[in-house]
Amino acid sequence: MMRALKLIAIFFLGATPVANAGYPDSVKPITIESSKDGSLQPALFFAPETGNPVPLLVALHTWSSGWQSNYNAPLAKGCIERNWAFIHPDFRGANKNPAACGSDLAVTDIIDAVAWAGKKARIDPRRIYLAGASGGGHMALLMAGRAPGIWAGVSAWVPITDCAAWHRQCLKSGRRYHADLEKSCGGKPGESPEIDAQYRKRSPLTWIQEARNIPLDINAGIHDGHQGSVPISHSLNAYNALADKKDQISDSHIAHFTSHAKVPEALIQPAGNDLPYGEKRQPLWRAQSNKTRVTIFNGGHEMIPEAIFGWLSRQVKP
Repeated sequence: MMRALKLIAIFFLGATPVANAGYPDSVKPITIESSKDGSLQPALFFAPETGNPVPLLVALHTWSSGWQSNYNAPLAKGCIERNWAFIHPDFRGANKNPAACGSDLAVTDIIDAVAWAGKKARIDPRRIYLAGASGGGHMALLMAGRAPGIWAGVSAWVPITDCAAWHRQCLKSGRRYHADLEKSCGGKPGESPEIDAQYRKRSPLTWIQEARNIPLDINAGIHDGHQGSVPISHSLNAYNALADKKDQISDSHIAHFTSHAKVPEALIQPAGNDLPYGEKRQPLWRAQSNKTRVTIFNGGHEMIPEAIFGWLSRQVKP
């Protein structure tokens, strides 16, 4: 038990693990030359041995980790089982420096990773997918807006979508991530127009309108923000930004979802059964408008790999 607790503590504190610990042996460390600054950027990569074009899943690490984090090992294993290619870029590591946290360098690193994979394997350009949770969900939605032409589908879990709002929320809740944002953006929101511009530039909500024409799947656990670090208002506001007016959620309902960790009475839906979410993590509420779907499931600050694959596998570019 003590060893397990120690390993969990190391992961969440952002310590650096061994190269590809937790991943199958077929997932290898590689480096990619940045097209923006020429630096060599690390990543993990797997491609199946087949002559046929294969889907590619770009999996994005969490807020406080980097390319070596084993949080996305279940996604790598799922790719191996399905004969998909898998790449896990660093995009400048943990979000506590200006080069990370949605910077232009980080955006370019992810685009470079897709291009690199396309040179090393036969990638089906109609089935290039993006997925991430927490900080990875933040970057997934940011990339959906900043490079919409690449993706056949984007699956974002418990994402941060408004950096200035999350700074305020972390200060209020006593979570340390406000300090990470200050290191990345150059200070606190409101200290200068330049700093405020950095918070906007690194927020998915600033770019998300550019993602209107690609399938987006946004997921949040009902207890996140209470038993986790990101209030579910971030997911609901992202959905609202893309939804037709008739499909949008009211501010009062978003506030109820977020503060009470319950579905508002007026929005309660008949119980369904979405098998990939598993028996204990079933959706409690779901909405769809155009190509954007949002799901509030019975859980916390987490992702559900089978649900990611279940939804992505149905997305194919025309």
